Amino acid sequence: MKLFISKVNTVFALGLKNCLFVISYRLLLYFSLHPVCFIKNEIPKGPFFSKAKLKHIDLYATSAWDTSSNIFSHIRVNLNGTIPNWLSNPLDENKSDSRLISWWKLSDFDESRGDIKLIWEQSRMNWVIAFSQRASQGDQDSLDRLNIWLTDWLEKNPPYLGLNWKCGQEASIRVINLCCASLILGQEKESLIGLQDLIRLHLQRIAPTINYAIAQDNNHGTSEAAALFMGGSWLNYLGARDGESYERIGRKLLNERVSKLIEKDGSFSQYSLNYHRMMLDTLSICEIWREKLNLKEFTSVFYQNATLATNWLYQMVCPLTGEVPNLGANDGSLLLQLTDSDYGDYRPCVNLASSLFINKSAYLEKGLWDLHLAWLGVENKESKSLSYENCDFDCGGYKIMRSHNSKVIFKFPKFRFRPSQSDAMHIDFWAKGLNYLSDAGTYSYSSSTDLHNYFSGTISHNTVQFDDRDQMPKLGRFLYGNWLNAKNLSVIKSSEGGVECFASYKDFKKVEHSRKVSLNENRLEIIDKVSGFDDKAVIRWRLLDHSWSLIENGECFQLSDGSNTLTINSDVNIVRAEIVEGWSSLFYMKKKKVPVMEVEITKPGIFRTEFKWSS
Repeated sequence: MKLFISKVNTVFALGLKNCLFVISYRLLLYFSLHPVCFIKNEIPKGPFFSKAKLKHIDLYATSAWDTSSNIFSHIRVNLNGTIPNWLSNPLDENKSDSRLISWWKLSDFDESRGDIKLIWEQSRMNWVIAFSQRASQGDQDSLDRLNIWLTDWLEKNPPYLGLNWKCGQEASIRVINLCCASLILGQEKESLIGLQDLIRLHLQRIAPTINYAIAQDNNHGTSEAAALFMGGSWLNYLGARDGESYERIGRKLLNERVSKLIEKDGSFSQYSLNYHRMMLDTLSICEIWREKLNLKEFTSVFYQNATLATNWLYQMVCPLTGEVPNLGANDGSLLLQLTDSDYGDYRPCVNLASSLFINKSAYLEKGLWDLHLAWLGVENKESKSLSYENCDFDCGGYKIMRSHNSKVIFKFPKFRFRPSQSDAMHIDFWAKGLNYLSDAGTYSYSSSTDLHNYFSGTISHNTVQFDDRDQMPKLGRFLYGNWLNAKNLSVIKSSEGGVECFASYKDFKKVEHSRKVSLNENRLEIIDKVSGFDDKAVIRWRLLDHSWSLIENGECFQLSDGSNTLTINSDVNIVRAEIVEGWSSLFYMKKKKVPVMEVEITKPGIFRTEFKWSS
């Protein structure tokens, strides 16, 4: 009965209209009655791009996709001068799905082929940008490869058959990359018929399922609306009759998505740094495209929320490295791959968005982030660094506290949209550019149940776990029930030489957890009060991969790596304190072991944690 009530409550939290869209969509596909089941088209004929009309001789082009494929920004597969096999798993050629049947008849999850995203990744057409950059510098071989690969992709992926037509967002990313290539080559206003037909082919796939994308309340909606707007306005500009309707729908939905999914503090609906970047890059390329074709502006709310979202991400980024906390779902997505900047460097995204929506460069220093502007023809704005602040991003459930060279990100539960991880009260701690206490990440959506539950669950976060369970009950692979909401939430206020904040929650089993966080010049203190659990409460601290030693000192347990110390004690008996092995995943499909400090109590009480680092 409790499970049934949880499911009903979750349906209303997701939105009854959204759930009805999803259910009707799946039923219509199951019975082959959805309008998308009846669309047909011919394979477009190349060439798709001609000799570059713009020259970028002085810019550095990305080295990606030269001699090897570039999967999730870390997996290199030697091409040996050949075209990728678009329907095979690049990590295991024996795992493939070359069935050219209607895409809706194929499953998302199939162990025989592995993670479907491994197949999708090569067909996102990030290589289109790499080849177009080199072609714009006079490399005829790259222009030839661009046209040959597009021709081969279409032959191996005929319209709406096979895995690579299964996801509307994947089709949308291809549209965005093709638009970027046209900007780089200076062909957005004079495009070949083959390219126009290729864009139309994708818009016909995206448009019929756009309501399903919108019902997700995530970046599927922003990506697909963006593709309809960009592709539709392109066709419309070139005189195609059908372009105007795609453009109108895309513009309307993009404005609506930005208004709904970006909170008034700049937080995004997916509670994820990686997906926030993808959303913001999507808004940036839409604005660039709008300006290039001299189209009317988006709504004032669009620009207001894009500005808020830019500042939100700016505050999260470490200016020394460009890295961010690995919070929320992370599937390896990286839009606008214009340079060889690291996957974990978010400065290119922030600087581009800041130039467009705040009208100033985000960073005083020069770097690869400036090349993003140059490749897309964006004016380099005044270099005036934005200010870093303590931030109460309470709409999305984040607080950022700063003191000298350190930063704490406190993730408390505030879910207006569907949470993807059970990470209430997680702490991410950074000092001198190093992430001493970190989130585990995601690893893979198609991993074993145990691994998937580990990375999305409470066990992989710097918080307290009760009775070996998650803070919210799992209702499906990507769905939690009984969403938590913080209470007794404080604003960030000054303390002795530093700052502090507080939050608490009560979960679906009446367990209560409150956390007070205090940050000073070289000291972080966290006080956790827990009660209401049945058997045990375990606090975990996921440590930087150093050589830590554990010492018991009376009622305290202290870890040290020679320069930094973590001390934990409790007002009740500690029954276990040890360093165990945990997992960390900074890249999709890549994981490594990290040390995790675990301390366990069996009675209601208080954990006191102190972290001190060398100045």
